[in-house]
Amino acid sequence: MSHFSTIKTQITDVEILIKSLQDLGFTVQTNAQVRGHNGLRLQADVVAVLPGHYDLGWTRNADETYDLVADLWGVAKQHNQQQLLDSINQKYAVNKTIGEIKRLGYNLTKQQVQADGTIKLIVQR
Repeated sequence: MSHFSTIKTQITDVEILIKSLQDLGFTVQTNAQVRGHNGLRLQADVVAVLPGHYDLGWTRNADETYDLVADLWGVAKQHNQQQLLDSINQKYAVNKTIGEIKRLGYNLTKQQVQADGTIKLIVQR
């Protein structure tokens, strides 16, 4: 019996996904296998190697979004799953926004983490 779950995401930029995972300190592998319960493995385009016996993976869809694939039961046993996923999504959103800021000709002058955990970006042209 597989414990792997698939979650739809809004992630579309694999390079920013990889950079975001690396920024958070994860070892990242591409075209690798996600580790799950009892040694089960599932092929993914991007894998964040987690400490322990479970990983997070992302697989590309026909619409060019990436689904999260993982043994979420196993991940939750060893990590605060919601905090982990929230931190990845936040880092991806920040990196995607910074990329768009630069593409539009603006410069990021300051990045501040607020008391509530939100991130404030200050830009100028």
